[in-house]
Amino acid sequence: MLRVNPKEINPGDTFLTLPGDEEEKNKNIEDAIDKGAVCIITDKGEYEVKTIITNDTKTYLSNYLKELYYEKIEKIKLIGIVGTTGKTITEDLIAQMLNNLNSKTAYLNEQEFYIDDYKKEIKLDIYKVYECINKAIDENCDNIIIELPSNLIKERQFEGLRFDIVVYTNLIDDNPSEEYINTKIEPFKMIKKDGYAIINKNDKYYDKFVFPQNNNIYFGTEDSNYKISNINLKYDSIEFLINNQKIELKMLGSYNIYNYLAAYITAKALKYDDEDILESTKKINQVKGTFYGIKHKDSLVIIDSAKKFKQISSIIKYTKEFSIGRIITIIGCEGDKNKEERPKIGKLVTQNTDYVIFTSDNPRYEEEANIINEMIKDVNGDNYEIITNRKEAIKKGISILKERDILLLLGKGNEEYQIIGNDKLTFSDYKEVRKHVKK
Repeated sequence: MLRVNPKEINPGDTFLTLPGDEEEKNKNIEDAIDKGAVCIITDKGEYEVKTIITNDTKTYLSNYLKELYYEKIEKIKLIGIVGTTGKTITEDLIAQMLNNLNSKTAYLNEQEFYIDDYKKEIKLDIYKVYECINKAIDENCDNIIIELPSNLIKERQFEGLRFDIVVYTNLIDDNPSEEYINTKIEPFKMIKKDGYAIINKNDKYYDKFVFPQNNNIYFGTEDSNYKISNINLKYDSIEFLINNQKIELKMLGSYNIYNYLAAYITAKALKYDDEDILESTKKINQVKGTFYGIKHKDSLVIIDSAKKFKQISSIIKYTKEFSIGRIITIIGCEGDKNKEERPKIGKLVTQNTDYVIFTSDNPRYEEEANIINEMIKDVNGDNYEIITNRKEAIKKGISILKERDILLLLGKGNEEYQIIGNDKLTFSDYKEVRKHVKK
């Protein structure tokens, strides 16, 4: 068996080195030989076991994996997601849509792999990509959705794949480099002859992702194949039209219209009819960790993973689109990360929401009080308080909600832990909220 991780070597295996630090590469080769590797494939050197030298080990590996899995991979639909934001939500919505249509669908991102209730944490590389596709096929999946982040595209971790569908969400960058754009567009050169490119035409860079050899489907604007109109943002759902088709989506946030539309068009591209797609839509659930709403009497708690200034600013903007009462925010900042943003975040939330409770997030090796003090050092108003204990902060935030108020609980999303020093303690914003909400 060919392996790229020396820890996975069994006697008789072949070990292939990937581009990287030379010192680490040599150590990995020694470890592989010690564990019983009988052949080394690398770009230079000579070793005590059979050695194959190739100029490009990544291409050698992709060719090997293609040959190993080619016939099987032809049995599954490959759906890729490209963009700066919205990839994970779009991936989740497409998976929900197709699974609701009884088309068994796996999905894969940089850190996790899902099939139904099966979930595995991974560190994605080209070897794992092919392994996960193979696993999905063995589990009788019809489709697999793969997030395609720029760093992994650049590292050629998806080399050799041919996609049935690639979705473009957006490119959130005021002045992207040519290299960055060229990286993002690469998957659109990897679409099969009869495959589809599903492109958000509302994004100003959309034309960079249009290639004449693809079946290009546009969504968003008046002159798109699928245009959005008559948007009605409600307290617990969104109503809108796709062309002349009315959709009610049990999600929050106007941006989710675009994420949903990618799922809708994917189903259409896979030849599902409108009636079945609408039935599937009724079963779509909110995506945990991203603008997830929980009703509390006549008020609302929204849980989101936003940690950075731009993310938090967007969440506040989308909340204001449908808020009626006050917006109360519970927020902290992580330890040992993005220190320069702390004062900016403190000013942002106090100036743009009605009341703020500053609390802890994942303090790691920093003192929680010091992190909060950095957050409030440039705050001029008095519309805030400090409750360092996050459990107590959540309890207090819910207790002060009045009719039609919204509580924004930001930072941790669907994390199931809190990191304090060396300890990774069990903690869930969802579970804490559920202790205190009342229907």
